[in-house]
Amino acid sequence: MMTTRINFAAFVALAFASGAFAQGGHYPNKPIRWVIPFQPGGGTDMVARPVAAKLTDRIGQQILYDNRGGGGGVIAGEIVANANPDGYTLLVAAVAVMTVTGSMQKMPFDPIKDFVPITKFANVPNMLAARTAMPISKVQEIVSYAKANPGKLRWATSGTGSAGTMSMELFKLTTGIDVITIPYKGAGPALLGLLSNEADLMFANPAVFMPHVKSGRLRGLASASLERSVALPDMPTFHESGFPGFESQSWYGLAAPARTPAAIIALWHKETVAVLGQPDIIARITQDGGTPVGNTPQKFAQEIREETAKWAKVIKDAGLKTEK
Repeated sequence: MMTTRINFAAFVALAFASGAFAQGGHYPNKPIRWVIPFQPGGGTDMVARPVAAKLTDRIGQQILYDNRGGGGGVIAGEIVANANPDGYTLLVAAVAVMTVTGSMQKMPFDPIKDFVPITKFANVPNMLAARTAMPISKVQEIVSYAKANPGKLRWATSGTGSAGTMSMELFKLTTGIDVITIPYKGAGPALLGLLSNEADLMFANPAVFMPHVKSGRLRGLASASLERSVALPDMPTFHESGFPGFESQSWYGLAAPARTPAAIIALWHKETVAVLGQPDIIARITQDGGTPVGNTPQKFAQEIREETAKWAKVIKDAGLKTEK
């Protein structure tokens, strides 16, 4: 549900920021850099870029994309955490950099202390897809095959700590299956590996898979949501496929370096929520399997803390190697 309530202090900051826009004030007077923690072509781009295009029109300055994949989001996160907190360098926040990687390795920044969440763009349940050459059409068949052939299924991972990676770790814990991990530098390269039969399975944002599922090049098996997606009404969920409560989603949002002025945070929140409420953006996110959010900075921060606790437990239970 779109959140519109703000407290009095935020209202004052928002009024100040909006006045700066209207009167040609100091901010923004040059392009704004959005640092994206993954390689081009993944689900992050598919959600963030349409929103950025609309925001460019609203703020009157170009938004420049800087894809800095690698290290589970550490590279991108460090750039933004160390940036001047003047509103000209922002982070496209995602599961890996904000909630997962810090439980797996030592990071040069603190995802909670070094950023100010602005708002979440969207929640997108992850999908499990398989190459069509495999004689498998249901999740239960994947589990049966994997248990009968331990270590033979090849799983394409899109990077340490990514939502797709953590979905598979959760699935392995839930089912007890053993698979071979084939690492790629991002969802785009991992998808190519799946399409070229280098891998058998992959978890990712539905938008990554849907064109290929529709064309018959890939087979969508299940959505990791508790209810069927509006965009995927014929695809079963893990919950209804014999894995009650199984849920794993990607999410994307916007964050700024700590100490960014409250007026700038309020301005980006206002403008981004307005964009997320536009019918064409709602349709775009929905058709890609997601749900627009547009929550408050406070609510976004709370959800980040909750997700951090969830994935820290998965990492511990899976015995994933950490470098902390």
